[in-house]
Amino acid sequence: MSKICVVGNSVAATRSAHEAPLAGWGQFLQQYVTPFHEVRNYARDAMTARGYFAERFVDLLNLLDPGDLVLFNFGLVEQRIGDPQSYHGPHEFKEFLHLYVQGVRGEGAIPALVTQTARCSFDASGRVADTGDGYPQLVREVAAETETPLIDLHELTLRFIQDLGPQYARQFYRWLDAGEHPNHPDGIIDSSHLNERGAREFARLVAGSLQATAGIPQGFVDLGAVAVAPAFPPPLAEFTIDKPEMALFEEFRVGSAPLISNPAPHALVGPMQKFVGTAAPGTSYLLFFENGIYLGGTRVGDSGVWGWRKVVNWHEGPHLVQAVGFTEQGVTPVAEFAFTVKTRVKPPVVTGPREGAWTGPRPRFSGTAEPGVSTVAVLEGGRLIATAPVDQDGSWKVTHPHDWKPGSHLVQFVAVFGATHSAPVRHAIRVHGVPEGNWLKQSLSSREPCSGKCDHLPFSGRW
Repeated sequence: MSKICVVGNSVAATRSAHEAPLAGWGQFLQQYVTPFHEVRNYARDAMTARGYFAERFVDLLNLLDPGDLVLFNFGLVEQRIGDPQSYHGPHEFKEFLHLYVQGVRGEGAIPALVTQTARCSFDASGRVADTGDGYPQLVREVAAETETPLIDLHELTLRFIQDLGPQYARQFYRWLDAGEHPNHPDGIIDSSHLNERGAREFARLVAGSLQATAGIPQGFVDLGAVAVAPAFPPPLAEFTIDKPEMALFEEFRVGSAPLISNPAPHALVGPMQKFVGTAAPGTSYLLFFENGIYLGGTRVGDSGVWGWRKVVNWHEGPHLVQAVGFTEQGVTPVAEFAFTVKTRVKPPVVTGPREGAWTGPRPRFSGTAEPGVSTVAVLEGGRLIATAPVDQDGSWKVTHPHDWKPGSHLVQFVAVFGATHSAPVRHAIRVHGVPEGNWLKQSLSSREPCSGKCDHLPFSGRW
């Protein structure tokens, strides 16, 4: 019996019953392969290409046999440019994929590269949004460069979500109203991770692609199981309400208006902003409107907590939204909350050191960023080397904790606003110091470095 090994992050990971309705596509893949093959799911929460290579890849190499199949599904976590532990620059990401392909082939097994799944996100026109930030294309490039089988799960799931449309798609994700599931009494809005229905369907898409992909031997897939499509779910409850606009014009009102706790009034938010708040006792459902047009609704939990996100992303600019609650006695007063949506981010301004200036071995970078930006990421050669929090006045600063080598350096700075980031701005500096290979450093190579206070300590080029 040969093995099918799944390597990736939380979207593919196997889940226990107490994590329901959260599920991963890797845990259902066995249902779509023949009995002669065993699926082993090694996907884990927050696993990155760098982390798996350093911590677990050697174990995988030791258990592989010739003819085994290994599916590498990375990219969803690595694109987080504001997180130094997770982020992989494009070059780094591709290099790890190359190493995975080489390592698996060295054991006589078959590597396959799998692009990341699509998120449940629709743009303001109702088209499914591509939130992959270019990482699916990087996987495609490595597959072409190494002639490795490609499972383009990103493209498959984009098409799947588009065919479902906003009224149905979120029912394949861990996206729940308050009170809808006992494990999430206050609801949860998660457009990245899957529920069981979504995990089964995405596993079916993976299996179907295995059957159709050149370079993967026939016999892995149970064609009968793949041919059985899932039952189409009913439309979301928020889209089945009859004449919701009537709630805006009702003269008789009961109780108190709903309250919103996040975001703050008049806040700058992203196009996929989640709204959270509370409602008065007895309120069972909320309806949301803008300019008199119904946007959607959500259930209120037993504790009075509610959470809501518009299925279709907000367009850029100011918004004023009304919320009305339903009770057994009638509708509540109308609540209004204003916010401004930001969909584009300008690059940060670097004020120090000035362009091309000389600095010491530990340069101190500083500058400004536009309102709403929380972090400025600092990169060199495509590698994330530091992050700087942005103060309320828009200023930021960061000093790298290690010495830089003398010479010229080209540094990139990226402004991060929620899940959106700017294009990089390039900034050149020159680091003062004793160059590598200079006698001042080479003359010390024959001895161990002096420690403590030492009168004959020679100059080694460090300050």
